[in-house]
Amino acid sequence: MPDDQSPTAAPRRNPVVKAAYIGLGLVMVALGIIGAFLPLMPTTIFLIIAAWCFARSSPRLEAKLINSRFGAPLKDWRDSGAISHSSKLLAVLGMASGYAIFFATSHPSPIPAVAVSLALLACAAFVLSRPRP
Repeated sequence: MPDDQSPTAAPRRNPVVKAAYIGLGLVMVALGIIGAFLPLMPTTIFLIIAAWCFARSSPRLEAKLINSRFGAPLKDWRDSGAISHSSKLLAVLGMASGYAIFFATSHPSPIPAVAVSLALLACAAFVLSRPRP
């Protein structure tokens, strides 16, 4: 099988679609880097999306991201949809802190307060349901 047809090679795409995936991937990397420094803004999810975009457009950029210091959680997610115990703990604590800040600073009426809490509970349940690497 030629290299460009291997299962790990990015499929041939329209150049505009390829550029869009690369552009979106770069935006996601930028958001992930910002999230590494700003409290309550996630990092890993943006990098997972970036890796997904790069897998469809640039194997070189995907490899660079996977081999970066953020690569271990990306590999775990790609290989088995796994999230480490410490990452789960940090994610759930971040969601709880974010809700507390939202509630304390915006004093929401009951409907938005319940809606936001249900959305965060659903996200926390998803995170906690993932296997550990």
